[in-house]
Amino acid sequence: MRMMKMSRWAARAAFVLPFTLACWASAQSYSITDLGSGTAIGVNTTGQATGNASLNPHTLYDAFLYANGFEQDLGTLGGNTSTGWGVNDAGQVVGNSYTTNETADHAFLYSNGTMQDLGTLGGTNSYAQGINNTGVAVGYSDTSQAGIQHAFLYANGTMQDISGEAASQAYGINNSGQVTGWADMSTGHHAFIYSNGTMQDLSPTLVGSASWGYAINASGEVAGGSNTSGPGHATLFANGAVTDLGTLGGTTSNALGINNLSEVVGLSDTDGPEQHAFIWANGTMQDLNSFIDPNSGWTLYEAYGINDAGQIVGAGLINGQDEAFLLTPTPEPGACAIALVAAIGLLRRRRGSREISSGNF
Repeated sequence: MRMMKMSRWAARAAFVLPFTLACWASAQSYSITDLGSGTAIGVNTTGQATGNASLNPHTLYDAFLYANGFEQDLGTLGGNTSTGWGVNDAGQVVGNSYTTNETADHAFLYSNGTMQDLGTLGGTNSYAQGINNTGVAVGYSDTSQAGIQHAFLYANGTMQDISGEAASQAYGINNSGQVTGWADMSTGHHAFIYSNGTMQDLSPTLVGSASWGYAINASGEVAGGSNTSGPGHATLFANGAVTDLGTLGGTTSNALGINNLSEVVGLSDTDGPEQHAFIWANGTMQDLNSFIDPNSGWTLYEAYGINDAGQIVGAGLINGQDEAFLLTPTPEPGACAIALVAAIGLLRRRRGSREISSGNF
């Protein structure tokens, strides 16, 4: 009989506690870290962020690495501007910077205190956009053919053209080496996944319509956009399906980041019309401004990246100034706290009942 009572108690706890924890996880808000005048673009799993900011009076803006409350100026390749686009878990940053003559923008890799010029595919400019945890970088570069840019993969000191003859750009890479971006294919200007020397069209049925990929997660899911519904809409390419993520009430949207939980961030027109940052999860697009303190003074207008802890980077307005931000999820009490109290009460009642039945007064 005692064993039956314990089993019923465990069953009730098993029902209530997961519900409570799920509620606590879903009802959240965000705290905001102001990263200064500029834009935050990349974020790694530990919350290190990169982008560009006005950190040096001698340059317009510089690439930065934010870590542990400190924002480090990464400098330039000799020119007056640089931007960080991606950061891996080792704190390596890729991006682009003007060179000394300030007429060429070159891709760079910043590692161990040094900014390395990655060169080009034969043209004037190149731009590194993403890096994985093995230090492999991707981006795009001018070629020797005027006006044509090709996607590249940079590894072991070599920049490799991965697009064949097609005009293309690469933006994201996962730790398995899968790359995403867009390329001019026989079926149109389409999003792709490049893996093991092969470029796969992610939207082959969208003949005559454009699509593009900006970020890729460990499962090979790609966040980007397409013109499947008229004006460009944020799009998720996953498991052979092309999903229109909609808008925040306006006509256009674009997805810029995705994590391994299939949460997508980006920007969208509202019905205002204004441009706001969004998060898309479990089939729903929500305005990120709904999850911050309404008295903070912030208006978040674009979100570029999200990690698996739910931290988000982007740019917004505060007191009329464009500022980079890092959002960090914070649990929201409210209804979830009530659910937790109820769960504790249930456990106490079951314990009291058990003590009375066993004679423990």
